[in-house]
Amino acid sequence: MKQSEFKKRRKQLMQRIGEGNIALIASASMHARNRDVNYPFRQDSDFYYLTGFNEPDALAVFVPGRTRGEYILFCREFDAKKALWEGAHSGLEGATSHYDADDAFPIDDLDDILPGLLENKTKVFYPMGSNLELDHNLLEWINHIRNQSRSGIIAPGELVSIALILHEMRLFKSTEELKLMRRAAEISALAHIKAMKSCKPGLYEYQIEAEIIHHFIDNGLRSVAYPSIIAGGKNACTLHYTENNSKLKNGDLLLIDAGAECDHYAADITRTFPISGRFNEAQKQLYQLVLDAQTAALEQIKPGLPWNSAHDASVEVLTQGLLDLGLLKGKLKKLIKDEKYKQFYMHRIGHWLGMDVHDVGDYKIKDKWRLLEAGMVLTVEPGLYIPPDCKSVDEKWRGIGIRIEDDVLITPTGHEILTSGVPKSIADIEALMQAA
Repeated sequence: MKQSEFKKRRKQLMQRIGEGNIALIASASMHARNRDVNYPFRQDSDFYYLTGFNEPDALAVFVPGRTRGEYILFCREFDAKKALWEGAHSGLEGATSHYDADDAFPIDDLDDILPGLLENKTKVFYPMGSNLELDHNLLEWINHIRNQSRSGIIAPGELVSIALILHEMRLFKSTEELKLMRRAAEISALAHIKAMKSCKPGLYEYQIEAEIIHHFIDNGLRSVAYPSIIAGGKNACTLHYTENNSKLKNGDLLLIDAGAECDHYAADITRTFPISGRFNEAQKQLYQLVLDAQTAALEQIKPGLPWNSAHDASVEVLTQGLLDLGLLKGKLKKLIKDEKYKQFYMHRIGHWLGMDVHDVGDYKIKDKWRLLEAGMVLTVEPGLYIPPDCKSVDEKWRGIGIRIEDDVLITPTGHEILTSGVPKSIADIEALMQAA
């Protein structure tokens, strides 16, 4: 992403913070996997959103109106020996020349420099409670300033969660962000198609997972957006199943929930299809019901409608369908009011999507479901999960788990399905698998 995009975001943030205040955001840290091996580094989403700086051990400081530069980056100094062993890193010079920081200081000098930046500021905006080290250090710096009160120096009197501003900014995607999300969606969709084509009885779930991740990496996307769910048969009734170690059986369905990440932006797709290439009658009836629920939900995805309308539409369709098929008994309105459908559909219709797969942004404003607006991206993912030990339903339904999920952009006139490249009708899925 171009540095001009990050610069525009910083300007917008500082306009909202206002002069006389200051904002702090820390980078992610490296985390030990075992002994002297670390997990792959993934930058904090808020930090990256404002800086584009993809290294650990850094702190971004924003001081609106500061004459010597409003954006200050504390980071590691360049270390030739570390570069030899671990690869290039920016250092102080790179922080200013490549990442447009107005000033850069060594992260080791934080305690000496930052209290001076906090002096005489009214409010400190920072991610309260999400970084315990920053919480602790900030209180120490403020106490240090308070000890100088007789010199006329004033400590900040108010700590404010920066999420209130920053996460609302992140909720609305720019043209540059949507390019990355479309790329993630395109590659992820093709990976799901590859999985459908390669699937057959006798393979293991992890072999299908390998096909998907291979396609991600082969197309330059080296990170998954979340651990892939490759759930054959009754495993699909566990919503966040990630063991991925069972053998695929003829006659079962396979639920795949997998998405790639493109420059910190996620895709999130779920498809469910028959391992043999053909749905049996019970699978076909439940699958079509979930697809109908998604269609009904998508009709509620457009500007001006409340977030919850899509979920309500999916609930009505699924509950009526469960009644028609005999999995529920009673009156439709009462079943919905009593939430009887939740034994088979226990999650909501979707979530915001962006730099995090379950992205930031409020779903309600002043206790009311917020209205959808152009530029938001969300998932639409109804499902049905019939536990294998559910004695209240006919045996033919038991152990079937189905979810259909797409990534959807709100447009000025309606919506755009970013993940439409993956087949989801019964006829199209069977035709694709039979052709393979």
